[in-house]
Amino acid sequence: QLQASGGGLVQAGASLRLSCAASGRTSSSYFMGWFRQAPGKGREFVAAINYSGVRIYYADSVKGRFTISRDRAKNTVYLQMNSLEPEDTAVYYCASSGSDYPTLVHEYTSWGQGTQVTVSS
Repeated sequence: QLQASGGGLVQAGASLRLSCAASGRTSSSYFMGWFRQAPGKGREFVAAINYSGVRIYYADSVKGRFTISRDRAKNTVYLQMNSLEPEDTAVYYCASSGSDYPTLVHEYTSWGQGTQVTVSS
């Protein structure tokens, strides 16, 4: 089970850190990822990290601004979001995947409930 938290309402240029706590056993083969969905749009890949933290992928739209990290001891994945823009406004979801290069929605099998991020201009 995945539980996302940390969303909120911020002004453009601000930072937020999202957390995704996983309960139960976490497979060492699993990637953890963040997706987002803006109103009226499809779910969009944001970032993913493998169990060891060595393999990390970002969407081009967030590279250089967002950082994904993982605390295996706490079974938690973080998404540090800096220099937020109004275009980042969306519901953010965390998810887990057993795929080797998971950047697509269908590659993720477990999803958290989502946390709202709203960035005002």
